[in-house]
Amino acid sequence: MEATVPDERPSAEGPATFREVFAQPEFRAVFVAGTLSWVGDYVAKAAVTLLVYQQTESVALSATAFAVSFLPWLLGGPVLAALAERYAYRRVMVACDLIRMALMLLIAIPSLPYQAVLVLIFAATLANPPSQAAKSALIPQLLTGDRLVVGLSLNSSVGQAAQIVGYVFGAAVSAIDPGVALLFNAATFGLSALLVRFGVRNRPPVTNPAHRSHLLRETRQGFGMVFRTPVLRAIAVLVFCAMLFSIVPEGLAAAWAHEEGRGALSAGTAQAAIMVASPVGFILGGLLVSRLFGPARRLTLMRPLAVLAPLVLVPVLLDPPPLVVALLAALCGFAVAGMLPMANGLFVQALPNGFRARAYGVMATGMQVIQGLAVLVTGLLAERFPIPIVVGVWSAAGVLLMTVATLHWPDRQTVDDAIAAASAANADPQPSATERGASNHPVGGASDPHAGNGHRRHLVT
Repeated sequence: MEATVPDERPSAEGPATFREVFAQPEFRAVFVAGTLSWVGDYVAKAAVTLLVYQQTESVALSATAFAVSFLPWLLGGPVLAALAERYAYRRVMVACDLIRMALMLLIAIPSLPYQAVLVLIFAATLANPPSQAAKSALIPQLLTGDRLVVGLSLNSSVGQAAQIVGYVFGAAVSAIDPGVALLFNAATFGLSALLVRFGVRNRPPVTNPAHRSHLLRETRQGFGMVFRTPVLRAIAVLVFCAMLFSIVPEGLAAAWAHEEGRGALSAGTAQAAIMVASPVGFILGGLLVSRLFGPARRLTLMRPLAVLAPLVLVPVLLDPPPLVVALLAALCGFAVAGMLPMANGLFVQALPNGFRARAYGVMATGMQVIQGLAVLVTGLLAERFPIPIVVGVWSAAGVLLMTVATLHWPDRQTVDDAIAAASAANADPQPSATERGASNHPVGGASDPHAGNGHRRHLVT
């Protein structure tokens, strides 16, 4: 009997186990549903890009079909995510899955014009922000303590694995028939909806109609909560900086691999190695760091790993062969994934319940924009300078930026005060009090003596 206690109740010193996390039946349902949706999404991206290319033989239009899935986050991610707090999270997730299933079935109709395909893909991806925001806000209601940190790590890692599996499977199936791949995606959304509907208990929405304001105002309150709260702002800065540098090798992989004299590897193999390296490193980092180290040690490692992420890319200044570049990219992904779960856990603890979906929208949109800008800027620089020089100098600048961010990390008392204030807000039965807190007295805001020490997808996922 005594031997089973650690599996049921994780200690403060040791890490929670995967067994403890998956012992929560609702989390199992959400985890499997999310995995299915992610795999289906990447399968669909591979299928749609090929489908459009087959119709038009245009690389630009094929790339547009791929890029259109990012538009909802860039055009209105925080607003769409704010919708998730107006309704029960289970209801939002199920409705979004069913909408995407129906639209994917329409896209799979043979000989559908590519213009209609692009419109339907855009419509389907409009459901991504509210669905993912609802999932992000629901997980902290299912897991607590270190189980939450390990659960977030599992969730992030499976997202990276789904990307690899989805692209490989999608490319293989689409080469035979893109329509079959799209039907597969529709089926994953249907199964996901069933798992969430019957595997997750219904909970009331965090804001009821009596306490709602204008949707744009609620969205603005989400931004205020993240950036006016020193601890949340510190976590946001740390995550945004990590995304600013870790994405660059993947974004420049095609041009990098196709340069002359890249060694014995073919250009296609070199490109694949560089692009896959970061997700593989991310998976290993998220799982190993969360499993091998306890909460206190992970908190200690978070800032060194943040600096290490851009630091390991600096040696590309020496113009190493593609396999070495891939190894360095994998190490960068490992470092980023190692620090994210602890950052996510702190973010959730310091965030009032009524702002979880909106905060997720802010973080997810910021990450999308920052990654896009990083690839765009480094790509433009690479038009004038060698890619190894661009990536190496960019990463060296990242080391300096990360060092500044970690040096301005809030002290322990500020973190504890923010968590205590969020806990008090969560215990308040009146949603209106939380809403007033966002606009007038943010947690750890101007009234906090440590407000000047602030900085920060995770993004909470």
